[in-house]
Amino acid sequence: MKSYELIRGSGLESLVLTERPVPEPGPRELLVKLRVVSLNYRDLAILRGTYGDYPRPLVPVSDGVGEVVAVGAEVRRFKVGERVIPAYVPDWVRGGPTEENSRRRLGGPLDGLLREYACIHEEAAVAAPALLTDAEAATLPIAGVTAWHALFTAGRVGPGDTVVVQGTGGVSLFALQLARMAGARVLVTSRSPAKLERAVALGAAAGIHTGAEPEWDARVLELTEGRGADHVVDVVGGEGVGRSIGAARVGGTVTLVGFLDSAAVRFDLTRALRRVVRLQAVSVGSREDLEALGRALAVRGVRPVVDRTFSFAEAHAAYAYLASGAQFGKVVITLP
Repeated sequence: MKSYELIRGSGLESLVLTERPVPEPGPRELLVKLRVVSLNYRDLAILRGTYGDYPRPLVPVSDGVGEVVAVGAEVRRFKVGERVIPAYVPDWVRGGPTEENSRRRLGGPLDGLLREYACIHEEAAVAAPALLTDAEAATLPIAGVTAWHALFTAGRVGPGDTVVVQGTGGVSLFALQLARMAGARVLVTSRSPAKLERAVALGAAAGIHTGAEPEWDARVLELTEGRGADHVVDVVGGEGVGRSIGAARVGGTVTLVGFLDSAAVRFDLTRALRRVVRLQAVSVGSREDLEALGRALAVRGVRPVVDRTFSFAEAHAAYAYLASGAQFGKVVITLP
């Protein structure tokens, strides 16, 4: 089978097309023919060597969807021909994260999905929602589950709440769509007026152009009549976390889910203490979260936002496009 591997280096030249044997499924494993995979910022950071020190060669990419083409003798949850989504954290089935169930992750340290076939344990897969296309279903495991876990599993977002999301990447647009599903009002920040227009068309109540209003936390206070947001989803990290705290209401929540600016966070702790802001870090969620997300999207008829599709041969171009920051939503790669 064809497979991409990360070898030496930290640029696109480290992503190399190779040949591997098609794996044989174990007694409780599914052999999955991958159809589409979806890129996350994590994949870009791993390629660059700024996210963990994982042994190489490594098959990258954590998210995807495919068809079951063979099953082990003891498999009971799925049948040949069914469409499945592998769970990004295969050992985290339900409940909260632990040291034991969070260690193994697809795309690092485990081999990922940028290959034609993969063996997946039956407990580490969910049925793909029939409503969604392959490209849409492939976006759920990291971006969708992170937003779901932040807002509903770890958070308490409900009708009438105000939610702030930063930018228009995968997690942010999922947070926008899911918060709207829950009846919340959503404010979106971005440096791009065009992307803000698209976010408003998607359901945001207002957009904040951070180029014109770099003190965007003050604008959030204006838009909430001085109260602040109930929940801020921070995908940027760095010194901007201080603005997320400033944008939250007294007793509000700031969820830290990314580090597009910097993994080093600096803020005035006294400000957080005065406003009694709850800071929580979220790193995706369980298989049950993935299943709940799929059910919710199916019931509400909500489709993830896919920005652009690349072919398997265009994997380098897909990574470069993600690195450019030009995307509105998810970047996906179709397999042969």
